[in-house]
Amino acid sequence: MNTLYARASQLSLVDLNQIFSYRYAVFVERLKWTLPDAGAGLEVDQFDSDRTYHVCLRDAGTTVGYARLLPTTEPYLLSEVFPQLMDGAVIPRSPAVWELSRLCSVDLRSPGEHRRQADFWAGRAVLRAAVQCALEHDVKRFIAVSAVAMERILFRLGVNASRASPTMQLHGHSVCAFWIELDDITKNALGITFPGAVAA
Repeated sequence: MNTLYARASQLSLVDLNQIFSYRYAVFVERLKWTLPDAGAGLEVDQFDSDRTYHVCLRDAGTTVGYARLLPTTEPYLLSEVFPQLMDGAVIPRSPAVWELSRLCSVDLRSPGEHRRQADFWAGRAVLRAAVQCALEHDVKRFIAVSAVAMERILFRLGVNASRASPTMQLHGHSVCAFWIELDDITKNALGITFPGAVAA
């Protein structure tokens, strides 16, 4: 497996189509999210611009994990779609804070319960690459909107994460916002020895 991260403007149309097709398969077909901008087998929304950072985990050329990174100095998912989630707290807008969204690790080639452990380690690899990318841009924190089940995953990974909002019901799911601190605790948990290098 190998990870890659880059701005959309640095990726080919083939790469982007593979990303959006994977997102559609995971979030629309598998998780049954209601995403109004999704169509024709592609999940794309207003936050997918040339400046968006995409993080991909691939195995033999097939995407098996993904995350999207958005600077909070520009419109992003929490600020524009789910501001009510913050329950009146200040919406982050800082070059030191990026939003982590669409985080997933599902190998669509191997259905069944036996893949769950592999998906966990794939998720770790995706988050590790996302943190590395952010550290290379002097980012200090992630803000993320996710189902509360993500809390258990982050706890198991050992990263420095905490809730940034109360839990709310959105589109039939219990969700909340999370902080992930890109500090020594998180770097050590993910095997990042220093910015710009990831342990094998």
